Amino acid sequence: MTRPSDVIIYTDGACIGNPGPGGYGAVLLSEENRKELSGGYAETTNNRMELMAAIVGLGALNRPCDVILYSDSKYLVDAIEKGWARKWKANSWMRNRRERAINPDLWERLLSLTEKHNVAFKWVRGHAGVKENERCDQLATTAAKGGGLPADPGYKASPSSLL
Repeated sequence: MTRPSDVIIYTDGACIGNPGPGGYGAVLLSEENRKELSGGYAETTNNRMELMAAIVGLGALNRPCDVILYSDSKYLVDAIEKGWARKWKANSWMRNRRERAINPDLWERLLSLTEKHNVAFKWVRGHAGVKENERCDQLATTAAKGGGLPADPGYKASPSSLL
């Protein structure tokens, strides 16, 4: 049996306004290989883009891997590493008895990917000079500013965001 590959993934999401046009960026590193991925949506949120960056990065792996995924999103890292996302899923996407979990469509996709790979999520301070995190920010911001962005199929504006 072969050993899974070691991969480092840096991710970031960006939004112009929140909600507003958003983008995500991911940089995948494995030995001498490097891959950069980005995209965006016309109307979304920053947290959705943080999740999409991780989903796209992990989704690009074509076999089970040992992964360290760096993100400057405490929302993302804490929800996975502290088990919150799995708890929300087990509770039918409820954070508690009254509050629904936000972005269950993306959490579902991300949790599925974490079952295929051995992933450790690590927080990195944003805009602190970490080369690959800065590159992800550039990718995400450029994507958010791009024209012709598609609709985010899972984003639903809340009534307060329509005012």
